[in-house]
Amino acid sequence: MGVDERREQLGATFDRAADLYQRARPEYPNDLYERLLTVTNLAESSRLLEVGAATGKATLPLARRGYHITCLEPGPELAAVARQLLAAFDVDVVEARFEDWQPAGVPFDLVYAATAWHWVDPSVRFERAAAALRPGGFLALWEAGHVIPYDGDGFFEEIQEIYDEIGEGLPPGSTLPRPQELPDDRADIEASGLFEVVDVTQYDWETAYDATGYVELLKTFSGHIAMQAWQRDRLYSEIRRRLDERPDGQLRRHWGGVLRIARRLER
Repeated sequence: MGVDERREQLGATFDRAADLYQRARPEYPNDLYERLLTVTNLAESSRLLEVGAATGKATLPLARRGYHITCLEPGPELAAVARQLLAAFDVDVVEARFEDWQPAGVPFDLVYAATAWHWVDPSVRFERAAAALRPGGFLALWEAGHVIPYDGDGFFEEIQEIYDEIGEGLPPGSTLPRPQELPDDRADIEASGLFEVVDVTQYDWETAYDATGYVELLKTFSGHIAMQAWQRDRLYSEIRRRLDERPDGQLRRHWGGVLRIARRLER
């Protein structure tokens, strides 16, 4: 299976977790949105385009600020949840892939993607973002990924033996991502020749989970959704057993993300 086919296959798995996604996935830090709006200086009348909205996890904080947002989400179940969640706001949820969608009418002031940009075809994503934007418009990309502080919860390193056992271990030579040490992808953005990166800010935050909450979170990750049933059963039962042995029954998961803001270059 080629890289493109594998990306599309895994990207399609999220729709199977639509009932869990909004509840289980972490919220992005409010400081991230404040930084985004400070750097872009968006007017109240600005039009925003979101790529890969899922259930609207990153949409809602911006919708509450009154922006008109068009959300692209290819998964029908995810799109249905987003429409319900965002019904009270000036938001249109379009069931489409960014690669297939055709913009029409007034160009957008901001194109953004939250933990979704890596699912878009790399050969066209920057060209399509630039085409959707007004001159001088902005592209903003960020994510929530697992990072391991040097003094973080040891659970994740300990549970790796179970991932190894079920054939889902880390590739040889993998290193643990650390807070504030994530790649900023500036070179990739600017190599398109279409954007100039104007701001890069790293964020990290922590959430606590009991066994039920953590298993629900894992059920929204493409790699876990794509596992065979026996692999998931073994992993999730071991997570529950190990957390049951902890006095508070909880683990601490640390998140990291990089907000990258780029301005469309004049052609």
